[in-house]
Amino acid sequence: MSVITHAPAKPLITRGLAATAGAAAATAAIAAAGDFAGIGAVVDGAPIPASGFAVLTAICAVAGLVLALVLARVARHPRPAFVRTTLVLTALSLVPDALADATVTTKGLLVLTHLVAATIVIPALARRLPA
Repeated sequence: MSVITHAPAKPLITRGLAATAGAAAATAAIAAAGDFAGIGAVVDGAPIPASGFAVLTAICAVAGLVLALVLARVARHPRPAFVRTTLVLTALSLVPDALADATVTTKGLLVLTHLVAATIVIPALARRLPA
């Protein structure tokens, strides 16, 4: 019989919400800097405001936190399961950016925001999960 060790939820939630706030702020700042540099985040003719980056980043980061909480309860090895899953999801999140009706610089900006958010959120949550 194997024993599954559960990670305490409170530190994971605290770290996850802090990472969510940081990632949301970072992606909004990148979008604002891109706009300032003349790289408008315009997809299919519709501009995406910096606040839109922050909101969507927060939604996806909270989804990642929920995934971490679930894996902490049900996975035999939550940390590697979380890292593998989130890396695959991050890679999949780049597909719409590549296919978007946008300029190459806008696509680059979109990809950059995804990668920055993942770089902030994934390690922050993974550190709190049992190996």
